[in-house]
Amino acid sequence: MLTSKQRAYLRGLANSYETILIVGKGEITDNIIMQADTALTARELIKGKVLETSAYSSREAADLIAEKCAADVVQVIGSKFVLYRANPKEPKIVLPKAKKKI
Repeated sequence: MLTSKQRAYLRGLANSYETILIVGKGEITDNIIMQADTALTARELIKGKVLETSAYSSREAADLIAEKCAADVVQVIGSKFVLYRANPKEPKIVLPKAKKKI
């Protein structure tokens, strides 16, 4: 679970990222899930887009892909979404620490 500071940090990083995952008018297939999973392992942070012809809204697609890939939805704006999953073996992104609760 991401804190709001971590989410804001990831949103800032995602601004310069290219969209690498596109959900078209078909269903979200195992192939799309596999692409997202592989990209998340390699990059940790990916940006996706849902085409207007898709049966899914961008929120639905982001939630479904995140659930199948065990990732977190960082943001959904318009037709684009950003997903994050830390790579436990070779982390590339260092998130800001969460504050300790007293």
